[in-house]
This record gives sequence, structure tokens and C-alpha cells, in this order.
Amino acid sequence: MINRRTAVSLLASPLLLTGCGGRAGKAGHRARSSRPAPATGTTSQAEHTPQGIPGLGPTRSAAIPRQCTQAVVATGRGPDSPQCTVVLHQRTANGWRPSPSWPAHNALHGWSAHHMLGDLRSPLGVYTLSDAGGLLPDPGSRLPYHRSSGFHSPGTGFEGEPLDGSFDYVIAIDYNREPGTSPLDWTRPLGPKRGGGVWLHVDHGGPTHGCVSVAKAHMKDLLRTLDPARHPVVAMGYADWLAT
Repeated sequence: MINRRTAVSLLASPLLLTGCGGRAGKAGHRARSSRPAPATGTTSQAEHTPQGIPGLGPTRSAAIPRQCTQAVVATGRGPDSPQCTVVLHQRTANGWRPSPSWPAHNALHGWSAHHMLGDLRSPLGVYTLSDAGGLLPDPGSRLPYHRSSGFHSPGTGFEGEPLDGSFDYVIAIDYNREPGTSPLDWTRPLGPKRGGGVWLHVDHGGPTHGCVSVAKAHMKDLLRTLDPARHPVVAMGYADWLAT
């Protein structure tokens, strides 16, 4: 759970002045496999084997823990593109069921397999989602929610769009951070040079520093749907990389 006592000390603005991904964070906590859930019922083995997530190849699918039953997939248009599509997939007994797709943005320069502070690329990978927060009151988040004025997002984006409201709602992506802490926590296991503060957050109409952004209504949907008991993850990258 988020350590609420750290709220005041974590509100210092440098994290937010540089935008999402602007401060270094701890080494990426990538999703790890665990024991599969036991099969139920008397149906055939084929029926027990859920169909995979469309667009994910064997390597990316293997990175999703077997206990995970909620996966947000952010699919970029290309390795250097700031535009992507986000789909929430939920696993059922018969396979993964997708939500409608949502237009989204990622970092200005696209994607990186070795994200570094200031490279203006989003980190490729499969990461757990464990903590949320925002400037606005909790809309009914199932993830631990940390409300704070530290989620202020001043200034303008790369295309001159206002950033105000971008951090009204955020979900921390467990890249180079300590799960179980506020998204504002600056602990960076991989060291500050590897970046951090990579979030799902409200879209401001342009590229991000490293985060993935979707419309405010979709952020509310994610907050109200993603359940810690279902071990949610995000799989993020451009389409060809995800397909491997």
C-alpha cells in the first residue's frame, strides 16, 4: 500500500516540472510469472487454455504473469512514433476479452529498449501496475490512490498544448520505481540516469516525455476497473516489438 506519511515530502515540484518520465526512477519492476491458476470444471484441455492477447507474440506473452487477468496493451504506430492505441484486455475462462480501443500518446521520440533520463522515449516492456493517484479526488480506484496537490502539471506540451489537468488521474507504471509507494515517490532502483515517473495519465493532446496518456474518461475507467487482486500489467511498445 502507499505510504501516506511520505505524501508531504514527495510533493516537491521538480518531478512534475519536467513532465512524465522527467525524473529518474528505480529499476523497472517487470511482471514476473507465477504459478498458473488451477483449472476448473470438466471441459476439455483446449477450452481450459485461454486464447492469447491479439498482437502479442510469444516473448511478450510469456512476460505476463499467469496470475494476471487484466492487461493494458499500449501499441505504438512505430519505433519513433508518439502515437499509440490502448486496449484493456481481461482474461476469462475462454480467453482474453478486449475493451474498445482508445487513441493515446506515448513519448515524443517513440520507444526505447534502454530508457534513459531525458531521451524522450517510452520504455518498452511489460510492467506491473500497483499504485495510482492524482490531483482530483479518488473516482473509485481499486488500486491504492494517493491524492495530492503535487500532481500539478503546469506549462505547455511539445505542440504548445496546455498540460493543465494531465495529472488529474495517474497510474504508476512500475518501471524503475518502488511498487507500493505513491506515484510521486522518487526511489529509483536502477538509478536516476534510467529515468522514472512513467505513468498512465490524462491525455493533453500531444506527445509525452515517457508516459502513455489516454482521455480523462478512459483514465477513470481504468482506475475503476484495474484490481490489485487480478495482478494488472501494462504491455507497452510499438506493434512489431510487441508481436515478437
